[in-house]
Amino acid sequence: MTIPTTMTFFERFETDILAGKKTITIRDESENNYVPGTVVRVSTLEEGREFCSLEILSVEPILFDELSDFHAVQENMSLPVLKDVIQEIYPGIEQLYVIIYKLSQ
Repeated sequence: MTIPTTMTFFERFETDILAGKKTITIRDESENNYVPGTVVRVSTLEEGREFCSLEILSVEPILFDELSDFHAVQENMSLPVLKDVIQEIYPGIEQLYVIIYKLSQ
């Protein structure tokens, strides 16, 4: 297994990540192989512009229906908005992965 060294986010999330307001990301199975304790370089999906590094703290499986206000707060949005965003990116998905991270120096 290859350990990922990069991660991308939509540009609209950059400010919240840098401010420490967004501390998790919810991804599909294709991105569940991040390893706790590793540091990844982070760039924008749209332009590939690198803007920070994040330390991966944990990767946990979760079902779409198990998403809660707790996750929404960590994503810095309401639960209905979070669920809409996930359905927009991964239509009809059930199995997801919560990746918890912190800004790395």
